[in-house]
Amino acid sequence: MPNLTPPAPDMWNQLFRRKQIADILRNHEDGHALADEGNGLKRSLTLTDLTAFGIAAIIGAGIFSTIGNASADGGPAVITLYIFTAVACGFSAMCYAEFASSIPVSGSAYTYAYASFGELVAWIIGWNLVIEYAVGNIAVAISWSDYFTTLLAGFNLELPLHFTMDYVTAYRTFNEVSAELVKGTDLATLPKYQQEAYQAWQTAPSLGPLKLIADLPALLITVLITALVYIGIKETRNASNFLVLFKLLVIVGVIGVGVFYVTPANWVPFAPNGMDGVLKSVSAVFF
Repeated sequence: MPNLTPPAPDMWNQLFRRKQIADILRNHEDGHALADEGNGLKRSLTLTDLTAFGIAAIIGAGIFSTIGNASADGGPAVITLYIFTAVACGFSAMCYAEFASSIPVSGSAYTYAYASFGELVAWIIGWNLVIEYAVGNIAVAISWSDYFTTLLAGFNLELPLHFTMDYVTAYRTFNEVSAELVKGTDLATLPKYQQEAYQAWQTAPSLGPLKLIADLPALLITVLITALVYIGIKETRNASNFLVLFKLLVIVGVIGVGVFYVTPANWVPFAPNGMDGVLKSVSAVFF
């Protein structure tokens, strides 16, 4: 017979036990002592490096990878979402500032949750962060791949379609397009991305029943960055600082050039797809 005895109260207390700030700080100092002896992590980041990392996090890749879709769905009204998310992110930033000043150690949200809510919540947040970074990297890598292939096309260098998208997208889109073609829909009338995915599935080489389809640029940039991070924090820091500076120059350049192309007549209708279209862009804008 299975043991149906409910868990002891002490077990529940263990799940929500909190680590005292004094203990966290003491462990942090012990880590510095080990680093001084050559047995722990060494501090390699200066104030400038940390500021650059902060700018990289604040002005992330989302403005390059999701703003197009957000604007297409929300129209000019998408600006209201940017105002809303700016306020929301501002509160989040103040919370992190308070936590960081109270618990000035590494660990981020995991450490803060451990001290505030207990071990179970911290464990959940820790895994959420791992998943968030993994999924976020996937979205950015795919977006970078789209920009990269578009750049190559400008130089008349085109990769095979089956090496510019992921397997699942090609498979699902092929089935969707096939269903439309059965209804008598003309392939040329479908959106370009559906046409490309359909052609990618048709032209992709096969290994038995398996179609060889993969987003190679996204895979290669992920491998490259992973290798850079593996080499060391100093190399990663130098690359990050350079990219942050380059990104700021690009943004300033886009604003400086784009200001001459502002056409108020394009702001009408302000919300072409209604509030549904605006709210559809919430996650993209927040990302």
